Amino acid sequence: MAAYDAICFDLDSTLCEPTRDAATVLETAFKRAGIDPFCTPADLRSAVPALPTAETDREFYENLFAEVAGRADVDPAVAPRLAGAYLETQDPTAVRFRPGAEAALERARDLGPVGLITNGGRPTQTQKLEALGIADAFDVSVFTEPSAGIFPKPDAAPFEYALEELDVAPDAAIHVGDSIRADVAGANAMGLDSAWVDPGHDDSSGDRGAREHEPTYELSSLEGLETVL
Repeated sequence: MAAYDAICFDLDSTLCEPTRDAATVLETAFKRAGIDPFCTPADLRSAVPALPTAETDREFYENLFAEVAGRADVDPAVAPRLAGAYLETQDPTAVRFRPGAEAALERARDLGPVGLITNGGRPTQTQKLEALGIADAFDVSVFTEPSAGIFPKPDAAPFEYALEELDVAPDAAIHVGDSIRADVAGANAMGLDSAWVDPGHDDSSGDRGAREHEPTYELSSLEGLETVL
């Protein structure tokens, strides 16, 4: 008998990871924009919690680069140009499964309903799912759509929508993700169990230290998910 009636997954840095080096992509974007580099991928990740909710990928990256520019004493007016160059440099289809992710997803599907809850817009995230061959692998897919009232995790809305579509109670479900702030905090607040998967960033070790939100399980990779299902 399965431990959970439904299993939900995050996408980025949980099920998949980019095949292109993040530092190289960022460096290329700076060159395209004609702007001297003033941040690293780690700087971008650390700024995400401070951002307002964005309606589009373009708005998200404009907000992101404006925030990081301000922290680096650079004029935030460079943000729109840099955001455009970054989006031109990115390739959403350049992704691969993280170690153990494909097998973990297949195992979850064998056990029962499976959901996707991702902090990304439908157009971009769908390209990633199609590149991985899992666009139809989920019984419900929840994308960030503020205009429809679906705000990013840790907001309750994406979890509520997924659970309603799956017809599963919160205490009978688990959410698997790489972010303590978004995935673990959001799941915990809704009453779901949570499995935190180490995202593997050089700066991710801080997630193991003192923190406000504790996951039900900690995994070094999705290869260990079977032990909690």
